[in-house]
Amino acid sequence: MKLNTDQIQQIATLARLELNEKEKAMYAEQLSVVLDYIEMLNEVNTDGVVETCQVTGLEDVVREDKVQEASEEIKQKLINSFPEKMGKLLKVKAVFDSIDED
Repeated sequence: MKLNTDQIQQIATLARLELNEKEKAMYAEQLSVVLDYIEMLNEVNTDGVVETCQVTGLEDVVREDKVQEASEEIKQKLINSFPEKMGKLLKVKAVFDSIDED
């Protein structure tokens, strides 16, 4: 499947990428090769082949979360060592930026 620079521009727009003409030509060539390879793989008969999720034999080991109470002394040490607090609440930097609605 041969991609042209207009199709690459569409993909770049969706990915919010700014590409120059040289990059568009390069990605058109590279992505075309990848898509040609995928088409070739689609021609392989996989009837009767068992789906493989992983081949290492490793198993995911998950433990159940357990709540452990801390002593009042440990809680107080933690609260006292924190730079910003409001009573027993610890103030931390925001994890997510606020979204401004225009």
